[in-house]
Formats: sequence, structure tokens, C-alpha cells
Amino acid sequence: MQFLQLFFKTQHSASFKSVLIITSSACMLCFLVSMFFLHSPKLVHTYTSMQDHFYEPTSLHHIVFGIASDKNSWPKRKDYVRLWWKPTQMRGCVFLEQSLPPEQQNEDKDTSLPPVCISEDTSRFRYTYKWGYRSAIRIARVVSETVQLNHSNVRWYVFGEDDTVFFSENLVKTLSKYDHELWYYIGTNSEIYEQNRVFGFDMAFWGAGFAISSSLAKVLAKFFDSCMERYPHLYGSDSRIFSCLTELGVGLTHEPGFHQIDLRGDMFGLLTSHPVTPLVSLHQFDDIDPIFPNMTTAKALQHLFEAAELDSQRILQQTVCYDRWYSWTISISWGYAVQIFGNHVFLPDVLRVPVTFQQRKKEVTLAGVYSFNTRELHPDPCRRPAIFFFRTVSSGRDGIETVYEKSFDNCSYDASSLKKLKEIRVLSHKLELDLKQLRAPRRHCCEVLPSSAGQVMDIAIRECKEEELIHMH
Repeated sequence: MQFLQLFFKTQHSASFKSVLIITSSACMLCFLVSMFFLHSPKLVHTYTSMQDHFYEPTSLHHIVFGIASDKNSWPKRKDYVRLWWKPTQMRGCVFLEQSLPPEQQNEDKDTSLPPVCISEDTSRFRYTYKWGYRSAIRIARVVSETVQLNHSNVRWYVFGEDDTVFFSENLVKTLSKYDHELWYYIGTNSEIYEQNRVFGFDMAFWGAGFAISSSLAKVLAKFFDSCMERYPHLYGSDSRIFSCLTELGVGLTHEPGFHQIDLRGDMFGLLTSHPVTPLVSLHQFDDIDPIFPNMTTAKALQHLFEAAELDSQRILQQTVCYDRWYSWTISISWGYAVQIFGNHVFLPDVLRVPVTFQQRKKEVTLAGVYSFNTRELHPDPCRRPAIFFFRTVSSGRDGIETVYEKSFDNCSYDASSLKKLKEIRVLSHKLELDLKQLRAPRRHCCEVLPSSAGQVMDIAIRECKEEELIHMH
């Protein structure tokens, strides 16, 4: 009996020691693992946000452009590209299906334009869409061929057409919101509801321009050709890119500063109602009226860029204020136009897009249905706002002054001095949006200055105070 007690006591002591050793070993192992995770730079890098990285700010040097064109359209549209291309700061190519004719070969050496690249042969790919064009395959492959140029230190690949006009500073500012090491597909869809219904609300339309982060673009380029073979039935190039990115599990990040402009006619309504975000691109100038009166399309675009060069981030930004004395509503679309309504109008109604344009395709299922809020023009021209178009811009110690000249008089019925008003001077400071303001944008405020008198009105644009409201007085 004593032997059994001694045996069990010995066994209990040995078991206790074993448990103690195992527990101590486990604790030591947990400690070592935790220290490894705590001090491993690789894992910290994986889970830190972009703000914790010590990157130099994103610039044009970090962007490579791929511009889709062809030998017939490039000679006619190259001036659109020349307007925004900066040879010393930008990299990329204009992709043509074949070389230019001998008499145009010297244009290849024009340093004010991007270099010309000849697209690879795409005859091996099937294209079965009955009413489409095989060129959609070549244009889609501009994405992979641009990546294959093997430029160094690339953060973003940006794509567009030969009539896509980029506002480069705003493009950089918009992309700076995002971490290029993550997978991003950034752009916008069409202004036309029917176009989006057919091709996809979450597809970036090529003409508006779109951006793909370098980390995503490199992966996409590896399997893009094999992916395209699964989609011979699709109509366009952008549909193929969208489909292949979808297979990677990546969706579109919508940025309203890109503009497809599937419209025709007068773009006044669209341009005077820009969302509170930097203007990144415009498109399809061959199909719309010149954006300023009494100018050619090219001259009108150059005129808009005169304002953009002094304050790119403020271009087209809409600011609304109310004049107490005359009960006017004043809407400023900076660098483009000022509208004065002869009465007080609720702010949400002012911000709706006036329909001054038509859809590009006349026969659509849902005619007149757009992807933004609209308001019809008053049938009586005398009830419409007076319009003042941008004339000059200058910069000095007190800020930036833009001058707007009356173009349309609304023949107001009231006895106020709106008819006498001929010129509006708008004072502002250069807009420099930081990351927080880009992510949480807020419209600026404005006020009519006491110096206004007779034929001239002075208005100052400024940041709204913390709890300031934009409303009728």
C-alpha cells in the first residue's frame, strides 16, 4: 500500500514538472513570436497606411500616359494633346495602328507632343460583335503595351483618347488621394443613363480618361491577352479592360472630375455645374459647340487654360452667393462664367445642371435621362439668368482677379439695375487643397463687395466659416 502511494506521488510530481516545463516553453514561444511581429519591418509595412509611408509627393514624373489614336485622327486631333502635354515632365506614347505617311513623318519628331508608338498586331484575336470595330482590341491593348514600355519609378498609368484633354495638375492632385501600392482602377462613367445601362455603371469610359495604379497594371498586363480571348463578343475597348479587372476582383473607384461628355451642342449647363472636386478631364470637342462664344473650339480651349494655368484647382468650381440689396442669386463657375438670377433661388435648385445640351445619340430608349440632377431652361428667355463669360485673369499681391463680361441679358422685367451691369470682377486666392480637403470637400462662399457700383460688380470668393450657411437672406 505504501509502495502504491509512493508510486502515485512520484508520478504526480513528474507530471507537474512536465506541465510546468511545457507551459514555460509555450509562454517563451509566444513572447518570441510577438516580438518578431512587433519588430518585423515587412509586416509593419504591410499593414501601415499610405500616410505612414515616407513617399515624396506624387508628381507628373510618376505617371505614364497611354493615348489611343490612329493615323487618320492623329493629324487632326494632336493639337488637343499639345494643349496639355508637358514634354519635360510627362512620359508615355500615342499609339497608332501603323506609321504615318511619309509627308507626316517629321511630326514624329515634334517635341511638343508625346512620341508615337506603333501598336502590335492583333489579328490573332477574335472579334464577334456584329456592329462594332476590330480596332477595339488594339485600343484595349494600349494598356498592356504601355506597361511593357518598362518605364521606371511609375506610380500610375493614365489612359485616354486623342481628344481627351487632361488638366494635369488636377490629375496629380486627384491621384494623390490614393495609395499607388494598392490596386486602384479610377475613372468615371457616362453622363447618359442609357449608355451606363448598356455598358455598365461601374465601367470607366475610355474617352473620359482613367487611371490604374502601377501595382495593378503590372498584374493586369501579365494575363490581359488570355483574358481578352474570353470576351470576343464585347463592343468596345473599355468593356474589355473592365471585364479583365473584374476577374481580378477590382471595381471602379468613381472620380467625378473625369468627364466622358457623351453629349452634343452647348456644354454651358454642364460646365457651370461642376461638382466640388478638381476638374481632371474633358472630351469629345469635335462634337460640341465651342465653350466660349465667338471663338473657335481650339481658341476657346486655350482661353479656359489661361485661367487654369493660374489656378488649376479652382477652374470651374461653382460658388453661389446672394445679394441682399437687389435679391439676386449669383452663381460663379470660376474661370468660365458667372450667372445672375434676377430673384432669389434656393441653392439646391441652382446646383442642378441646366439642360443646354442634347444626347449624342438621338434614338435612345430613355431619352433625356441623365446620370445627374437637371433643370430645364425657362421657356421665356427673359426669365433666364444673365450670363457673363470669362474675359481676363491676372495675379497680384492681393490674390487673383478674374473679369467676366456680359454675353446674355435676360431682359429682366424688374426695375433693378441688372440691365446696367456689364462687368463682374471676382477676387480670390489660389486654391491649394490638402489631403483632408480632397477627401472631404466643401464648397466655398462668396460675397458682393461694397465697391460694386453701376456697371461693375466686385465679388470675393473665400472659404466658408465653420458653421456658415449658403442661403437666401
